[in-house]
Amino acid sequence: MVEFAHILSGFERAFAFDALLMCFVGVTIGTFIGVLPGVGALTAVALCLPLTFYMDPTVGLIMLAGIFYGAQYGSSTASILLNVPGSVTSAVTCLDGYPMAKQGRAGVALFMTTICSFVGGSIAILIMMVATPLVAAVALKMSSVEYFMIMAMGLVMAATVAPGSPIKSLAMVAFGLALGTVGMDLNSGALRYTFGQLELTEGISLVAIAMGMFGLTEIIGSIGKSDNKPMSAREITFRRMMPTRKDVKDSVMPTLRGTGIGAVIGALPGAGATIATFMAYATEKKVSKDPSRFGKGAIEGVVAPEAANNSAVQAAFMPTLSLGIPGDALMAFLLGAMIMHGIVPGPRFLTEQPVMFWGLIASFWIGNVFLLFLNIPLIGLWVRLLTVPYRFLYPLILFFICMGVFAIKQQVFDIWLVVAFGALGLVLLRFGYPPAPILLGFVLGPLMEEHFSRAMLMSRGKLSIFLERPISAVLLIITAVIFFMSLRSVLRLLRTGTHTAAEASLDP
Repeated sequence: MVEFAHILSGFERAFAFDALLMCFVGVTIGTFIGVLPGVGALTAVALCLPLTFYMDPTVGLIMLAGIFYGAQYGSSTASILLNVPGSVTSAVTCLDGYPMAKQGRAGVALFMTTICSFVGGSIAILIMMVATPLVAAVALKMSSVEYFMIMAMGLVMAATVAPGSPIKSLAMVAFGLALGTVGMDLNSGALRYTFGQLELTEGISLVAIAMGMFGLTEIIGSIGKSDNKPMSAREITFRRMMPTRKDVKDSVMPTLRGTGIGAVIGALPGAGATIATFMAYATEKKVSKDPSRFGKGAIEGVVAPEAANNSAVQAAFMPTLSLGIPGDALMAFLLGAMIMHGIVPGPRFLTEQPVMFWGLIASFWIGNVFLLFLNIPLIGLWVRLLTVPYRFLYPLILFFICMGVFAIKQQVFDIWLVVAFGALGLVLLRFGYPPAPILLGFVLGPLMEEHFSRAMLMSRGKLSIFLERPISAVLLIITAVIFFMSLRSVLRLLRTGTHTAAEASLDP
C-alpha cells in the first residue's frame, strides 16, 4: 500500500521554490509552443532537455512534463482563432471552435476550453494517483518474459491503432528498433553498426532524432507558407469571454464524458490523445438531440475534445511511470529523458523513488492551476503572439536546435545527425510514413533486447517460455489478434481500392 508520508513528502518537494519556478517555466513554454501552429511540444521538450542536466532530476522532469501538458492548453488557441490546429490533438477543436469565432464567440470558446481542460486534467490526475500504485504492485510480480511481451504489445498497438497505414507504422517501428541497436552492446561490449564512427559508440542521440524528425522537418516543410492573419486581441475582452448559463449547462456532461474517454484511452499504450479527442467528439455528436449543430459552432464540440485531450495527456503518464511503456512519441522521449538522468521508470520507480514520483504527480496539480492564470487573464498576450511572422521565429528555433543538440555531447557530429534525420523525415512524410513510431521503437528497443536476453537465460534459449507463462501467453495472443485485425483491415482497403479503380476504368 502507498504510505501517506511518501505522498506528503512528494507534495512538499513539489512546493519547493525551485520546483514551483520550473513548473511555471515549463507550462509557460508549453503554452507558448502550443499557441504557435506547427512547432510542437516534442521539439520544445527536446530543446529544453539539455538544460535539465544541470538541475535536480525531479525538478527537470517537472519542467519537461509541464511543457508537455501545457502545450495542450495553448494548442486550442490557434485552432479556434485561425482554424489551424496548434497540434494534431487539437485538430477536432477546429470543427466547432472556428465557427464560434466567426460568430463573435471566440472569447467564450477560449474560456470554456481552459476550464474544461482544467477539469479533465484534474480528474485524470486523481485517477492516476489511485490507479498507478495498483498497476505498479501487479507489475512487481512479473518477470522479464511478461515485460518483453507488454512492450511488444505496446509497439504493435502504437503502430496499428494510430491513424494511417498500420503496415507503414509497423515498418517505422522496425526502423526505430534498428536505430536502437547502434552502438556498444551492453552484454558483449561489441560495437554494432557504427561504421567506424567513434561518435556512434554510445549510440545515436535521442535528442538528435527528435529534433531532426519533428523540429527540423516541420520548419523546412513550413518554408514558403503564407503567414495567417488572426483577429485583433482587442476583440477578446474578459467580458466577452464569459459564457452564458446555457453554455455552462450544455458543457457539464460533455466535459465529464470527454474526461472519462480521455482517461481510458490515454492509459492504453499506443492509443494517445489524438484518438481520444476524435472519440469524444464522435460520442457527443451521437448522443446529441440535434447532431446537425455540430460543425456550426456547438459548444459541446469544443469542450468534449479538449477535456478528452488533457485527460488523455495526464493519463498517459500512468503506463510510462508504472510499467515503463510510453503511449506516444512524446512520452517515449520523456521516458528516454528519465533514463538519461539515471531513472528507470517501472514498477520499482514508485517504491524506490517515492518522493520523485509523488512530487511529479503533485506538480501536475500545481501546473494545471498555473495554466488557468496563463490562459484566462493573459489570453490577449497569446493572441498577439499569433501576429508574429513565422519567418522571424523559425530561424531562432533552428539556432536553439543546434545549440541544444550540441550541448549534450559537445560534438558537431550530432548536428549533422539532426540534418540527416530532418531530411529523412521530409522523405518519410512525402510518402506517407509516420515518424512518431520511430521514436517509440528507438526508446523501447534496447529495453526489449535486455528483457529478451534475460528471458532466454531463464529458459535456456527456449522460445516456448512465452507460451508457458500464463500472463505472457495472454499478452502474446492479444498482440497477435491486434496485428491480424489491422492486417485484415489493410487487405480490405486494398481490395476496395482495387475494385474502385477497376470500376472507374470501365466508366465511359
